[in-house]
Amino acid sequence: MLDLRNISLEIDQRDEPSLFLLRDVNFCIPLGHFMAIVGPSGCGKSTLLKAIAGIKEITEGRINWLGRDLEEDDDFEPGEIGYVPQFSIAYEDLTVDENIESAARLRLDLSEDDLNERIDEVLEETGLTAIAERPVKLLSGGQRRRLALAMELVSSPRILLCDEVTSGLDPNSEREIVELLHKLSLRDGRIVISVTHSLAQMECYDSIMVLKTGSLVYHGSPNAMNHYFGVDHFEHVYPVLEARDGQDWAQSWIKHRKSYYMRLEKEHVNKFNEKGLDIPLSKRKEDEDGDEEESEVARLPSLISQLLTLLRRRYTLLFRDRGQLVLQIAMIIIFPLMVALFSSKGQDQLLILADSQGGNIAAEIQAQQEQAELRALVGSAVSGIIMFQVILLGLMGSNNSSREIAGERLIMEKEKFAGARSLAYLGSKLLYLGSLVLVQSLWMYAFVQYFWPLRGDTMNHLLFLILANAAMTSVCLGISANCRSADQSSLLCIYLVGFQLPLSGAVLALPSFVATFTQPFISAYWAWSGSIEGGLDADVLKAVKSIVQTDFSGLQLCVGILLVHILVGILLAYHGLRKARWD
Repeated sequence: MLDLRNISLEIDQRDEPSLFLLRDVNFCIPLGHFMAIVGPSGCGKSTLLKAIAGIKEITEGRINWLGRDLEEDDDFEPGEIGYVPQFSIAYEDLTVDENIESAARLRLDLSEDDLNERIDEVLEETGLTAIAERPVKLLSGGQRRRLALAMELVSSPRILLCDEVTSGLDPNSEREIVELLHKLSLRDGRIVISVTHSLAQMECYDSIMVLKTGSLVYHGSPNAMNHYFGVDHFEHVYPVLEARDGQDWAQSWIKHRKSYYMRLEKEHVNKFNEKGLDIPLSKRKEDEDGDEEESEVARLPSLISQLLTLLRRRYTLLFRDRGQLVLQIAMIIIFPLMVALFSSKGQDQLLILADSQGGNIAAEIQAQQEQAELRALVGSAVSGIIMFQVILLGLMGSNNSSREIAGERLIMEKEKFAGARSLAYLGSKLLYLGSLVLVQSLWMYAFVQYFWPLRGDTMNHLLFLILANAAMTSVCLGISANCRSADQSSLLCIYLVGFQLPLSGAVLALPSFVATFTQPFISAYWAWSGSIEGGLDADVLKAVKSIVQTDFSGLQLCVGILLVHILVGILLAYHGLRKARWD
C-alpha cells in the first residue's frame, strides 16, 4: 500500500505570505490500483506526483510504502518506481528498440539472453513490436507515449507515475493509452497513478483524485464522483469546483471521505474477484521464520557497464546526426587548412632567417638592419600562427562540449532517477570528448606541420595543442553541466572563446594589474606561451621575443595551469551532473 499522510509543500516568498503548492494531503492506494489525479491547471497535480517520486521535497508529512517510512527508512529503490514525465525521454535519432535497449542496459543487470527477452516482452506488452525498428522522430504522439511507458516497464516497477501522458492525443489514442495503463495496473500488483487534465475517460480508472489549489477535495470511485459534486457528467466538475475555494472543499471532503473509502475498498476487492485474480498483499510477505521478505527489485548494472552503455549510445548518436557529423568533419578539415594558408609567408621567412655574415662595417650594419626586420616578421608570423592554432582548437573544444550535457539534461535526469550513476555519465562524456580532442589536435598538428615545419621541439608543440583543446573542452563541459539550457551554455562558451585572444596578451600586452587577474583563466595564453617558450629553437624564440611584449611563462607552469583548467572543468561537470535540474 502507498500511504500519504499530511503532505504539504510550502514555498517561501519574499515580502509575501508562503505559497502552498500542496496542503495537508492524505490518501492511501492499495496494490493493483489505477488512479487518476485531475483538477484545474496549477492545482498541484504534477507537484504531487513529483513529491511521491521524491523529485520535489515535501516540507511536512510522511510517505509510507509497504509499511516503511520513506523518510526515516530506505527510500524507493530505482527499480521499485517508474516515472513518465511530460517531456520526451527518448532520443529522436535512435529507433524504438534502441531506446528501450539503452534503458534496459542502464537499469538491469541481466545476461544478454535475459535482457533481449525482457525487451521483447516490453515491446509486446506496449504494442510496439511492429514498429521496433522505426526511428523515434517518425512516431506519432500515441506511439511516443507507449515508448515512454515501455522504457519504464523494463525494470518492472511496482509504482508507475505518469504525468500528462495523454495530453495532446486524439480521443481514440487517449483511450488506448488509458486502457493500457489500466492493464498494467493488474500486473504484479502494480500501482499506476496518472495525472491528466482531461475528464473524458474517468470510467476507466479505479479511483479519481481531485485537487484544487493544492488541497485534496475528492478521492473515490469514478461511479460516485458525479454524485459527490452534484453533476450529471464528469466534464461539469470543473465549473462546480470554482464555486468554493480549495480549503473549503477539503474540509467538506474530510467529513465525507470515510463512506467513500469504504465503497472504494469494496470495488477494489470486486475487481479482482471478477477477473479471477488474487488480491495483491498490501504488506510485505513474511518468510517461514517470521522475518519480512524484501520485495524483489531489479538489480542495477555496474558502473563500468553503465559507462560503456552511455559511451556506445553517444557514438551512435554522433554518426546518426548528419548535421553534427558534417560540422565536426568540416572543422577538422577547414581549420587546419586556414592555418596552413596563413603560414605560407611565415614559412618563407623562416627559411632565410640566419645570422649575419661578416664583411665591412657598412655591409655589417645593413645586414643587421635587414636581420632585425626579418626577425620581426618571423616573430610576428610564428607567434600569430601558434596562437591561431590555439584559438581554433579552443573553438573546437567549445563546440565539442557546450551543449553536451545541457542539450540532453531532461533525458539524463530521467535516467539518473532510474538508477544511472552520475559518475558513469561523467566517465562516458570524458571518454567521448577525449577522443574528439585527440583527433582534432593530432590532425591540426600533422596538417600544419606538413605545410609549415616548426623549428624546435614539435612534440612539445603537439602537447600544448592537445592541452589547449582539452582545457576548453573540459571547462565548457563544466559550464554545460551547470546551465539550465543548451542555448545558455552555448552563449557562455562563445563568450569564453571570444575573450581568449584579447586577454591572452598575444596581440597587445595587457597592463600588469589586468594580466595578473585575467591570465590564470585564459587557457590560450598558457598554451601559446608554453608552446613558444619550450618548443622553439633559439633563433626563432629570439625573433618572437623581439616583437612580443608579453612575458612568457615557463614550460612546467604552463602545463600545470592547463591541467588545473582541465581538472576544474571536470569537477564543475561532476557537480552539475549530481545536482538535479528537472525544470
